[in-house]
Amino acid sequence: MRRYLEPGPIVLVSSAWNGRSNIMTMGWHTVMEFSPSLVGCVIASGNHSFEMVRRSGECVINLPTTALTGQVVGIGNCSGAEIDKFERFGLTADKAEKVNAPLIRECPANFECRLADDSLIDKYNFFIWEVVHAHAAASPRHPQTLHYTGDGVFMVSGKIISRRRQFLPEML
Repeated sequence: MRRYLEPGPIVLVSSAWNGRSNIMTMGWHTVMEFSPSLVGCVIASGNHSFEMVRRSGECVINLPTTALTGQVVGIGNCSGAEIDKFERFGLTADKAEKVNAPLIRECPANFECRLADDSLIDKYNFFIWEVVHAHAAASPRHPQTLHYTGDGVFMVSGKIISRRRQFLPEML
């Protein structure tokens, strides 16, 4: 299932709580609504980030490119309870505009989020976030992102196919 239905690129979720920050690698997320912009994601309750984002009610969803593949894997293989992942993986924590969780400067897109709905956390570890501020680098326009297919294998986003002229303006 994962190989064919993975909903989107691997992201790095940064969080802050009680004077500490953390990063986790995540692949289980989905866009849920356009206005307000809602994103849903699963964060396992045993994950160090779980309590940080639950208690703070905030996070930043950062979009890494293939240049950060080593960091993406390394971040997913260790716990922020034991180390400072920003320091260990050479990433820069930048101040966000609307939340206390840090942005990851090396990522071309960052989405500042506040918890919009916590009703599915206890049952499914499913968080529903509202994107309250978005940052995107002008270049590259279509960054090469990682898509996890299981078994330690990633696909890389590929050739861009535009059909913009075929869409109704309100559907863009």
